[in-house]
Amino acid sequence: MVKNRQGKMLAVQVYGQSDAPVVMFSNSLGTDHQMWQLQVKALEAHYKVVTYDSRGHGQSDVISSSTLQNLGEDVIDILDALDIEKAHFCGISMGGMIALWLGIYQPSRFKSITVANSAAKIWTSEGWNARAASVEANGLADLVTSTHTRWFSDAFDYQHNALAQQTIQSLADTQAQGYANACRALATADLREQIADIAIATLMIAGSADPVTTVADAEFMQQKIAGSQLVVLDASHLSNIEQADEFSQKLIKFIQYTQ
Repeated sequence: MVKNRQGKMLAVQVYGQSDAPVVMFSNSLGTDHQMWQLQVKALEAHYKVVTYDSRGHGQSDVISSSTLQNLGEDVIDILDALDIEKAHFCGISMGGMIALWLGIYQPSRFKSITVANSAAKIWTSEGWNARAASVEANGLADLVTSTHTRWFSDAFDYQHNALAQQTIQSLADTQAQGYANACRALATADLREQIADIAIATLMIAGSADPVTTVADAEFMQQKIAGSQLVVLDASHLSNIEQADEFSQKLIKFIQYTQ
């Protein structure tokens, strides 16, 4: 457990090689660090791999009045606690927005950022605030029953994929207030103007069947961020699970290119 600058506890996991380059992963809304287990297995032989549960998710504390800046500062607090000067950072969906924020405001701490299945502005403020209020009032049950339609494509047999099932269960296990707080953070998060300031190596990974953060969203970011790369996988929103091997291969190739 790592204490952040607000005195709250964040659950952090470290794998792999102690003296190797660091790769850090950030989960999506309503999931936890376990969604990255196949990427951890792919990287741990040659890298030091850090995962964590975003505030209000998994074993990390629920923290009120959260913003995208708070989510980004949590990452810096984890790096400081682990005495890590620089890392490669990969975030998906909400974690992808965290990656963008870090690339804008904390570039000296990162060798590269990978922005997977994300956007500089996700959905609408009204939509996020309404969802937050609904979850606070009614819990997450309704979202859990329909989540597979957003997270996985019709071509993916999520029902017989152990990690997919585990990830859906992580949504069911997420504390409603933690989820609602993250929704409100996303409601105010809009980096469409600032991402042009990103000057570190950046990879976008998009899913061709993603209804949440589309290929067009990724193309917009690529056009704004000089020198950035874009990979499109045959997947929906959680492309790191639906196309785990290809996701890991593209990420490793990018990291090796930026060493």
